[in-house]
Amino acid sequence: MVATPIGNLADLSRRALGVLAQVDVVAAEDTRHSRRLFDANDLRTPLIALHEHNEQQAASRLIDELAAGRHVALISDAGTPGVSDPGARAVARVRAAGFPVVPVPGPCAAIAALSVSGLGEEGFRFVGFLPPKSAARRSALEALVDCPVASVFYESPHRIVECAEDLLAVLGGGREIVVARELTKLHEQSARMPLEALPAWLDADADRRRGEFVLVVSGAPRTEGLDAATEHVLSLLLAELPVKSAAKLAAEITGAARNRLYARALELKNSGTE
Repeated sequence: MVATPIGNLADLSRRALGVLAQVDVVAAEDTRHSRRLFDANDLRTPLIALHEHNEQQAASRLIDELAAGRHVALISDAGTPGVSDPGARAVARVRAAGFPVVPVPGPCAAIAALSVSGLGEEGFRFVGFLPPKSAARRSALEALVDCPVASVFYESPHRIVECAEDLLAVLGGGREIVVARELTKLHEQSARMPLEALPAWLDADADRRRGEFVLVVSGAPRTEGLDAATEHVLSLLLAELPVKSAAKLAAEITGAARNRLYARALELKNSGTE
């Protein structure tokens, strides 16, 4: 599994270049796109297509190649294959067939954006692409409302405005967001702002709506302790149930966030043990 540049061709590592030159065949998401990378580095290794529409069939071909004692590399159009790109199903098939899979790490748009966001100190949740339709997108975002760590999204230029509106509507304007676009390319840009400022920022300059986007949104804001009624319900349940079950049932009864209830249940359990 070979990571390739997300923009700047100089980001191809020496190890990746050596692997792509030495293997017998390279499976690529789009062979025409990858040919430009190959031509720039004078690579002559045969390319075969492995994309979302033929991944299972192409995986069978890779297994046949490996069974014949040949070495195979897999790349996507940009970044690390298998991360919001084809490759994961092929890896599963190859592993199930008994062959080892080795990572050749390198560029990844999500990690690149996270590294310049200043929002990843407490961890992060990689989401990838949200659903293309607003209703489904908002539903997916609802599941992240209580996520305590930063969430990392990919978005395309023709959906960025609508996505910004849905992020604001579901997560609220108080979160921080870093917009990273065209990473490592000529017009690379990253900007940090309150989420409520994002629609106006996008509207202020048409160029800000162009390119491929990575969005890093801060986690749910920390809140003080539970209200007295919720604390009472949790305490009663905790006296009869394990921590996880008590927190889950308390969330259903009170509507409070399950992760907050679970954290508080652990505190109560530990203090009782002590």
